[in-house]
Amino acid sequence: MRFERVAGRVWVCAGDPDPDLVQAGVALVADERGSVLIDAGQSPSHAREIQAALRQAGLPAPRWLVYTHHHWDHVWGAGAWPDVEIVGHAAGAELLRAEANRPWSIPYLRAEVLRNRRLGPSFRARALAVDSWDELTVLPPTRVFTDALTLPTGVRLRHVGGRHAPDSTVVVVPDSGVILLGDSWYPPPAHLRTPADQPDLALVGRLLDDDIGWYVSSHSPVLSLAEARAALRG
Repeated sequence: MRFERVAGRVWVCAGDPDPDLVQAGVALVADERGSVLIDAGQSPSHAREIQAALRQAGLPAPRWLVYTHHHWDHVWGAGAWPDVEIVGHAAGAELLRAEANRPWSIPYLRAEVLRNRRLGPSFRARALAVDSWDELTVLPPTRVFTDALTLPTGVRLRHVGGRHAPDSTVVVVPDSGVILLGDSWYPPPAHLRTPADQPDLALVGRLLDDDIGWYVSSHSPVLSLAEARAALRG
């Protein structure tokens, strides 16, 4: 696990490509005034691996942690990040407050899968990701926004919503020509997906910008502007 520079001050640490592990990548916008971490990792142990990769790359520790959306593989590592302000969309804050009240444990996961078999892949991945349920803390954002927000380092957050998650947020770093898409254009999670659900290419099309050279999704390879346009053309 390591951080690689995308462009300018944006670095990405890719998740595990095995789809059964449901491990999202994270990004860091490095800044001496305080870096911005995009997503927290899928668990406390994953967050610690990300922290080790940060140190190995010589990157500054984050001051802000931004959630691209509330799904577990993006936020369950938050409790392992000390001294950060957690920023996220208001809709995600409400959902995470409910998630925080669930009795997360192996017996609870098993009971939920027996109630709804479609939860099986996601809940098996959670069981694999968490080393100790005693250390898992689901944390809602401590600072919320509704439409857009610019952090003091010039990082811009923009709510885009969509079918994958109602709180989906993209993160734009104008000086580096990078946009971090999270999972915003993906179809709904597997347990909510129908055969008609497809990636939301129209959303990506609306986000294409000649001033943005790089498009970073959480579970997909980084695309240049030219590659993104080619992908939309099919």
